[in-house]
Amino acid sequence: MSEGQLEELSIDQIRNLLPHRYPFLLVDRVLEREEGHRVVALKNVTINEPFFQGHYPQTPVMPGVLIVETMAQVGGLAVQETPHDQILPLLAAIEKVRFREVVKPGDQLVVEATVKASRAGIVKIAAEARVDAKVVAQGELTFALVSRRDS
Repeated sequence: MSEGQLEELSIDQIRNLLPHRYPFLLVDRVLEREEGHRVVALKNVTINEPFFQGHYPQTPVMPGVLIVETMAQVGGLAVQETPHDQILPLLAAIEKVRFREVVKPGDQLVVEATVKASRAGIVKIAAEARVDAKVVAQGELTFALVSRRDS
């Protein structure tokens, strides 16, 4: 892929990049990807999610920590260069996170993660989550990049 070109990723391609598996893989599809720079991805929020059994049964709301985890997984996709990359992005810091709206079953959570800085195995990204083009959460995440063989 040439620099600046956008690509989409299927769930199989996402599974090749991220180590997460059910029920913790929170990215359903990548809509846009600029390798090593920016990713826009989709999380379909359904009532079948295991966390809705307890959060909250009468008024189901996606937990904020899982919105942050979704942003982190999309950020992990943004920092990886290729599907065969042997890098494991470990979340090292969460800063300036704000929640603006609730996320409910039936919503499509669209998360954009953009690399802001990268140096000596540390990458900082800006992440924003939207539902129907309305910002529901945003923040900055820092990753430490380690070899998958070392983890």
